[in-house]
Amino acid sequence: MELRHLRYFLAVAETGSLTVAAERRLHTSQPSLSRQIRDLEDEVGVELFSRSARGVELTAAGKAFLDHARLALTQVDAAVEAARRAAQPTKQVFALGFLTGQEMTWLPRAMQVLREELPNIDVTVSSHYSPDLADALARGKLDLAFLRAEPGFDLEYRVVSREKFIALMPSDHRLTGRAAIRPEDFVGEPFIMASNKARVAHAVIVQYLQQSGVNITPEHGVDNLAMAMSLVASTRGLALMPEYANNLMPWSVVSRPLEGDVPTIDLVIGYSKSNTSPVLKLFLSRADELTVHAAT
Repeated sequence: MELRHLRYFLAVAETGSLTVAAERRLHTSQPSLSRQIRDLEDEVGVELFSRSARGVELTAAGKAFLDHARLALTQVDAAVEAARRAAQPTKQVFALGFLTGQEMTWLPRAMQVLREELPNIDVTVSSHYSPDLADALARGKLDLAFLRAEPGFDLEYRVVSREKFIALMPSDHRLTGRAAIRPEDFVGEPFIMASNKARVAHAVIVQYLQQSGVNITPEHGVDNLAMAMSLVASTRGLALMPEYANNLMPWSVVSRPLEGDVPTIDLVIGYSKSNTSPVLKLFLSRADELTVHAAT
């Protein structure tokens, strides 16, 4: 079995089509891809896909194979990245990632922790969706990230902050006169829900509404705060978002606290257990300084 077999398998599994995977992902011919998949199935000894006129679907065996194949390729990518870094030992690179918007608060604190090492290292900074950060950590593209505790990744997480959720609304909405917003206030209003790449926030919001006995069908799903605030302003809807949204608020959107048992979401630092970077080790040894700063 070769790595290309695993990459071909993942492409077909993720697109659900031999043709689409061949043309758009792998840039090969469909007959050639079909042969590669058959070779893989022959080696594994079971069918990984069921074929029909609608395309291809993973069999039960294929679903079991999928997670292991993805993990294997992730580990290969991490090994390649580690080798490339080791080949350039003159000055270490420490790659930091941030959930978009959080770098405004946490980058200065992270740099303060690293201040004594800064003459000896190059620090790179990027911001992305939380699942993308987790994937980059697992693949060795990042050393440490400030993100949500994403499930499904072989990563270590440490909580650095716990944020309350707040209600977002248009700046001239009738509810701006309230000191705090109740769960039932969302009923009958267009509701904008965190979704897709904001799956941790989505789960917290769903649990909050269920526990409050409020049944709401979202009109829009959003992946990030910028999209949420744009839709709040344009559709005159309401949204529940972590309180760091206050750092990014345009004039057309305001926030109000929630009344009662307010839901919270953790911001964590994440890293791979297999990362042997001495800079990461030093950072983690002083990570308590982050939470001390957060409390002041």
